[in-house]
Amino acid sequence: MKYGKLDDISGVDFSLPQDPASNGMVLSGMPVQTDIRVGGTMWNIPAWVGSWFPPKTRPAQFLHFYSRIFSTIELNATHYRIPAPETVRKWKSETPSGFVFCPKFPQSVSHYRRFRNCEEPTDQFLTAILEFGEQLGPSFIQLPPHYAPASANDLMNYLRALPADLHVAVEFRHPDWFTGASTEVESMWDFMAERRITAVISDTAGRRDAVHMRLTSPHTIVRFGGNALHSSDYARLTDWAERAAQWSSRGLQSFHLWMHQPDSVVSPESCVWFAEEWQRLAGMKTHIPARFAQASLF
Repeated sequence: MKYGKLDDISGVDFSLPQDPASNGMVLSGMPVQTDIRVGGTMWNIPAWVGSWFPPKTRPAQFLHFYSRIFSTIELNATHYRIPAPETVRKWKSETPSGFVFCPKFPQSVSHYRRFRNCEEPTDQFLTAILEFGEQLGPSFIQLPPHYAPASANDLMNYLRALPADLHVAVEFRHPDWFTGASTEVESMWDFMAERRITAVISDTAGRRDAVHMRLTSPHTIVRFGGNALHSSDYARLTDWAERAAQWSSRGLQSFHLWMHQPDSVVSPESCVWFAEEWQRLAGMKTHIPARFAQASLF
């Protein structure tokens, strides 16, 4: 994750902000068995062969083993190219039933057409990802860094046209989305809460404003930008496990942690730390990534 990356993190305050009061209106207040999922952003990681993947694992087998180590994936490939339905069916066939794919909306929709006149690529995208069936997780829209609140109406109109039963999430990037200082901003947050559209939280060193902590649905997604297992990574992940446990006690239904580490090399270790901390703090079991010798279907 280059977004928000800093070469020097020595002066960064990584503490999580307090919850905004609006979170209390989204969560039911009743404890639930939260669906905790951890994963990375790609399965083609040769560095995992011989450690997380068995020795001599071929690239064609990477998804098979990835999906037995993690329980989810931030599927960025769909952002750059809409896959054919048969490709999606092939991906699904290589994974166990408990694994979920979380595809990113095409950049042709979000970055080039900016949510206007984009019915054709949207239909192609939805046709493809619906082939995941019960293994389709939240599908998320990543806004361009320059997409400001002045364009809120275009985004809301686009979201209104999506299928009501599609779990959609939105990642804001322009700083003005986090100030809460304009009618457009608050209207968007209210709109998302009304429609239970999840607000993605981006936790990176250089954009602490994007750690907004606002829940607009009983689900949340955290895109975590790590620093190659720097000591701060462990403290941050423990903080997230603690906050997830708090939200779970108030009715959070699902929590996805999508791990971004340099070249993804230590993403599994990071996910293990978070999952174990979650179990310790929440007292609830979840799927913990395991190396190939221990990996099993879930």
